[in-house]
Amino acid sequence: MTSEFNAEAIRHQFPILKTDIHGKKLVYLDSAASAQKPQMVLDALHSAYGETYANVHRGLHYLSEASTDAYEAVRGKVAKFIHATDEKEVVFTSGATMSLNLIAHSYGNTHLSAGDEVLITVAEHHANIVPWHLLGERVGSRTIASPVNSDGSFDMDVFKSCITERTKIISIPHVSNVLGTVFPVREIADLAHENGAICVVDGCQGITHMPVNVTELGCDFYVFSGHKLYGPSGIGICWGRGEIWADLPPFMGGGDMIDDVETDRSTYALPPHRFEAGTPPIAETIGLGAAIDFVQSIGMAALRDHEMDLLRYGHQRLAAVDGLKFIGQAVGKSGVISFTLDEVHPHDISTLIDQDGVAIRAGHHCAQPLMKFYGLSSTARASVAVYNQRSDFDQLAESLEKVNRIFKG
Repeated sequence: MTSEFNAEAIRHQFPILKTDIHGKKLVYLDSAASAQKPQMVLDALHSAYGETYANVHRGLHYLSEASTDAYEAVRGKVAKFIHATDEKEVVFTSGATMSLNLIAHSYGNTHLSAGDEVLITVAEHHANIVPWHLLGERVGSRTIASPVNSDGSFDMDVFKSCITERTKIISIPHVSNVLGTVFPVREIADLAHENGAICVVDGCQGITHMPVNVTELGCDFYVFSGHKLYGPSGIGICWGRGEIWADLPPFMGGGDMIDDVETDRSTYALPPHRFEAGTPPIAETIGLGAAIDFVQSIGMAALRDHEMDLLRYGHQRLAAVDGLKFIGQAVGKSGVISFTLDEVHPHDISTLIDQDGVAIRAGHHCAQPLMKFYGLSSTARASVAVYNQRSDFDQLAESLEKVNRIFKG
């Protein structure tokens, strides 16, 4: 960690972390599901609704222009944050799920046909599986999943063997939300292009833990949700290459995405607005801009160093808990620690340690194919964020020992 990093000062910027749960200090280890919000994001939301709120792109009055300026400024902020070459490549959506569905519809419907293949991994979130299934129901394409190694690591040779002449889309996570495995996006993107396919990246767990440069990654689409990046829910990003956006039809129709409308035909706006039908999440977008300001004020490199220290300590501390087994131990993993505890169901684990104020996730984590790959129905998962401390894992370990005492008498 850098000497400038002050975890306690950062923690104080999150009002919800002052909350007591069942009379105990809150230990929030569920940020992979949704991160808590710093005061500057809450202030941005309050200002957007309380001082400048009006619909964007539609009015000529002061509030509409002020709201539009604040909203559109975030597009440029996102572009700089992910090192896009043009802010017009940034499309606002309701979240990563909508972003992936947008790609599956607008790109998939026009570029895939019966027998074509979408290659994913067994480690995907459902949001990077089900849209491709729906695409298959529409056009007759197939979804193929490459396995991972038993420790959760990625095997490029096995992945390559899954590519065929019918592979048209390769869609992967930047970081697995269950295993923490960091996937070699650049190598996979190059492989996709060598085989005439495009590369789509689910960046929900990557954007929060490491610097992202979409130009260097070489992918064609990169999507993420604001709520995992300390921003509001209801806002997401779908970045795509400008030359790809230019030729795609819209995903949804309505206001603000049009050029000209007659009763019997419509023409559409240029990207990105072509893909942003209807009243957008205005305040939430502005809140996302504040969240980006927040993480940049810390520095993504410093944030990553802090979280990697937490992961190392967390693995060390939890390894001493009797009966605990880690799920996913790839070298260089990020963000999460998934585990099982002997015969104790993860739901029981989560319920019991909640009495100590400890919040973790238990379940299949919207990754049922991965659970089935490991022969499990669910796991417990602790995930880290900028506001976590080593003491959080001390408390988690102590609470898990209590669970052991309850179930083992």
